[in-house]
Amino acid sequence: MIKIETPLTIDKVKCLKAGDEVLITGTMYTLRDAGHMRVIEQINKDEKLPFDMKNSIIYYVGPSPAKLGAVIGSAGPTTSYRMDEFTPALLELGLKGMIGKGARNKEVIQSMVKNTAVYFGAVGGAAALLASCIKSSEIIAYEDLGPEALRKLYVEDFPVIVVIDSLGKNIYEIEKEKYKIVE
Repeated sequence: MIKIETPLTIDKVKCLKAGDEVLITGTMYTLRDAGHMRVIEQINKDEKLPFDMKNSIIYYVGPSPAKLGAVIGSAGPTTSYRMDEFTPALLELGLKGMIGKGARNKEVIQSMVKNTAVYFGAVGGAAALLASCIKSSEIIAYEDLGPEALRKLYVEDFPVIVVIDSLGKNIYEIEKEKYKIVE
């Protein structure tokens, strides 16, 4: 198990390899489909973004409402491919990590290699466990989007797996090869 702290610098990203199990401690941000569209609109208008993308991690999540006394509700990953059209622009601004579930398209992977970034997978179906690693949650923009509002999270030992590393090695592809039938 590899422990890392944010910010997620290039040196930290380069040390991570597809298949590595990682525990993240520090700040990360939440964004989903609608939030990504807002960020892209701000980029296109040359407006200041709500947070500095450089060396940041975005968690693709729309948490459920917090129960009384809780920091956040269940916070499981959402399917990442829905953010693929927006991701290269954010990687160009210095985004270094993304957390979600499922495959990414070729353009995203190429942009990750070009910009030295990593894609982490969080276990779907473990939303309550993941929420227990979130120690603080603050809406910092797009409150009108409800669960898709942009949040700043502070996490401790947040468990993820490196799905795609900065060299473009993809655990989904690597693992498929192990079970390929050769005739």
